[in-house]
Amino acid sequence: MSLRPAVFLDRDGVVIEEVPYLDRIDRIALFPWTIDAIRALNRSELPVVVVTNQSGVARGFVTEAFVEESHRVLSARLAAGGARIDAYYYCPHHPDGRVAGYARSCDCRKPARGLIDRAAHDLGLDPARSFVVGDKRSDIELARAAGARGILVQRMYGGSGTSRPPDDLNADAVVDSLAAAVSWILVRQPSANLKSDA
Repeated sequence: MSLRPAVFLDRDGVVIEEVPYLDRIDRIALFPWTIDAIRALNRSELPVVVVTNQSGVARGFVTEAFVEESHRVLSARLAAGGARIDAYYYCPHHPDGRVAGYARSCDCRKPARGLIDRAAHDLGLDPARSFVVGDKRSDIELARAAGARGILVQRMYGGSGTSRPPDDLNADAVVDSLAAAVSWILVRQPSANLKSDA
């Protein structure tokens, strides 16, 4: 079976608005462009996978059950607009956490590539032909670790989308939103070229 390219999305600050340690369903807020952007990826037959650090579990702010429920709610809201996330992978750990079993180092906390490796194994994906879209240094470092292309959504640098990210970040592209990231991806990964010759 040939491996497929995919788009790996950070959750907070990219798919939904970032709030400190999302701990209530009513705090989930999609950006105005989120549904259209993800639907465009779906139509291009690129798998869309969320990869997210959720250290609030290790810190005792939320449970894994809440994280999974928030993803079900997010999927339902996307589905109402004809869009879908194909899979969610999250890291509940943090070395400075206070909840037993989660307070540890791991291979899945970004920028480590464990979440992408799990998704690639489960879904038949090729990280080297894939894209990582995120709003933090760890997302771009994740892309580098996995051999993928990294796209920085710079909204969180100053909040206005106008301030510059660090010069040493080495992103393949710097954009203002998920919508712009998807446009960048689709120019470089048209659906006609999705299948590998391997």
